[in-house]
Amino acid sequence: MKIKIKSSLNYNIFNWLWLSFILLFASLSCGKPFLEEADVIIKNASIVDVESGEIYKNRTILISGDTILKVINSDEEEGFSADTIIDAKGDFVMPGLWDNHVHFRGGDSLIEENKAILKLFLAHGVTTVRDAGGDITPAVLEWREKIKNGKMDGPRIYTPGPKLDGVDPAWAGSIKVKDSEDVAKALDSLKSIKVDYVKTYDGSLTREAYYKILEQAEEIGLKVTGHMPLSADVLQAEEYGLDGTEHLYYIMKACSPVADSLEKVNPGYSMIPPLLDTYNEDLAEVIFEKLGAQKHFVTPTLYIGKVLAGLADEDHSKDPLLRFIGPGVQKTYEGRIERAKRAKESGSSFRSKAEEIFGEMIRGMYDAGVIILAGSDCGPYNSFVYPGQSLHGELKMLVEKGLTPQEALLTSINNGPKFFEIEEKYGQIEGGMVADIIILDQNPLEDINNLESVNTVIMGARVYNTNEQLK
Repeated sequence: MKIKIKSSLNYNIFNWLWLSFILLFASLSCGKPFLEEADVIIKNASIVDVESGEIYKNRTILISGDTILKVINSDEEEGFSADTIIDAKGDFVMPGLWDNHVHFRGGDSLIEENKAILKLFLAHGVTTVRDAGGDITPAVLEWREKIKNGKMDGPRIYTPGPKLDGVDPAWAGSIKVKDSEDVAKALDSLKSIKVDYVKTYDGSLTREAYYKILEQAEEIGLKVTGHMPLSADVLQAEEYGLDGTEHLYYIMKACSPVADSLEKVNPGYSMIPPLLDTYNEDLAEVIFEKLGAQKHFVTPTLYIGKVLAGLADEDHSKDPLLRFIGPGVQKTYEGRIERAKRAKESGSSFRSKAEEIFGEMIRGMYDAGVIILAGSDCGPYNSFVYPGQSLHGELKMLVEKGLTPQEALLTSINNGPKFFEIEEKYGQIEGGMVADIIILDQNPLEDINNLESVNTVIMGARVYNTNEQLK
């Protein structure tokens, strides 16, 4: 027995030595080491670390499938091969942008027109979108899977499916809920189609049904954000399990010391103008601190407010991106345009006042720890708010209202994944991260307007020239 073990050991050592010799000889005879294969290599990159604000120059990024394999100094790049090699030539490389509030809707007749504008997101460096609900859910779910599996071009999609609203919903395709039983059925329905979160709307949703949604969604592990009935209270909603709110009306309401009395006299959205007039900065500071302690997410959507405020006066017929918007979607713009004209004729200054107050809220919320999400609210019915370009507009407005370019970028690139608790896979250019990457001519940390210089988008093995997306 001992002789057999010794003989086997010697034999294995001999084989190992012989194999090592062959490998060494082959390596020397070729004059270079064996190649490590990747799908895409980006060399000579200046990596933008949005979290730290640092720029790391002369880097090479290796991508395999949808994942970054590793990041190395460019002078170490020998020994690697790829089907696609991109020389960044010192350009700035960072994670792709997230638009955390978009819409795909308008009914089955507009499915193809919705699909056609997906390329506008890519053209502006947006690699992920959070759909905020609509009425073409089967199509959106199909796109989500095809894009994820590399069978269709477009940004990654996270969707809530249909919105949850009251018995008289504001939008087509919404699920009607009245009581606890309705809520349970609705959430079961959403879970069965594997939605990514729950979106509520306040067309006719009661406060009681809204709180039930929060309570039951919390129990089954689904996040909830959206509109909330103005009769509800955002701090109380947090206690029931609310994760976030869309737009700033609901936090702004909590910042008025007379909100409860106004609600009795001006129910619903008619209470917004007096709420704006009674906004109190000292109370706001208290509310922001409480929401920040709860890690509340909020999507301000400032840019659309600015666009809608100017609808009655501005001529959008020569907008460069209008040619990419189908006639059916353009038809949906008419409702907001007409409402803007009527508001102007009536002398209403609601939009301007809201823009002013909402802008004042940004810095205070950010400093208090409220998690701001950059979202554009683009899509059918939201007039001249173009996919991709409008997210740039939102980030510019966040800077205009007090954030630094770095802080504004974090609201898109880092906070988007944070909402879904997947930040360990996004937000950095480093090994193990999802390979959703954009290349820019100029540094966006220096000037947020440099987002306009995006020239290339990489989503795993797929590489897009942004100019090609606009042809």
